[in-house]
Amino acid sequence: MLSKFKRHDSGFTLIEVLVVVVIVAILAAISVPIYIQYVQGARASDAQATIGAIYNSTKMYYQDFGISPSSIEELQELQYLEIDEGTERQWTFSLIGQDPITQIEAISTAEMKGGAGWPVLFDVATGRFTGYGLPSDDDI
Repeated sequence: MLSKFKRHDSGFTLIEVLVVVVIVAILAAISVPIYIQYVQGARASDAQATIGAIYNSTKMYYQDFGISPSSIEELQELQYLEIDEGTERQWTFSLIGQDPITQIEAISTAEMKGGAGWPVLFDVATGRFTGYGLPSDDDI
């Protein structure tokens, strides 16, 4: 005989809910660092593009004068280089080394959303970028 008070269970059990919570936590733990690296890389891409323009400007300057420029400002004054105003507010660029230039450096300012003091370096000899928003050799 069937009971008058037959229970109809509907919904999720506590175990099922806990399994879903654990799966979501694992996915979040994996995806958040990847997302942060992606955002940093996007912010650093502006500096990388400008460093590429600076490097090309230094090569043209060298062809014209036979020596390397002493500063970014010199390249700008002689109209070898024009840096976008927004990029200049977010990054400070400098040349490292003299005849030859060994590195070109960008340091983020307080205007950049990621904060101030983040470096992006371009090594002229190897043609490699390192620093903020870029994978380290350990990440590869």
